[in-house]
Order: sequence, then C-alpha cells, then structure tokens
Amino acid sequence: MLTDEQTSPEQINALRAMTGARRLRLAERLYWSARKMKAAGLRNQHPDWPEQRLSDEVRRIFSHART
Repeated sequence: MLTDEQTSPEQINALRAMTGARRLRLAERLYWSARKMKAAGLRNQHPDWPEQRLSDEVRRIFSHART
C-alpha cells in the first residue's frame, strides 16, 4: 500500500474474515513474490551476473531487511 492510501472498510472486513492460516499463506506468497521481483530487478540491472550471484544477493538483501 502506498503511503497516501488507506485501508478500506471492505479490506479490513475481508482480512478479519480470514483464518490465521489463510493470512499466513498470503503473507508467505507476498514474501516470495517480493523476492522474485527483487531478483528480476537485479537481473535487469546486472545482466552479466550468473544466477548464483543473483540468488546470493537477494538472500543478502532480505536477510538484512528491516520493516
């Protein structure tokens, strides 16, 4: 969500209606999607990097990430 967006009542109700397990699965999917997007961005910036280096860099970035 962008900083100027607010959660709608419909979104809040939908999240509250989900089980904890469902919310956890969605969070996991979001995490792995973010890693794939970061890898794609790095691949675009560094087309000469081998896959192992890309994987290592994504792992490093996410291991040092803060919320």
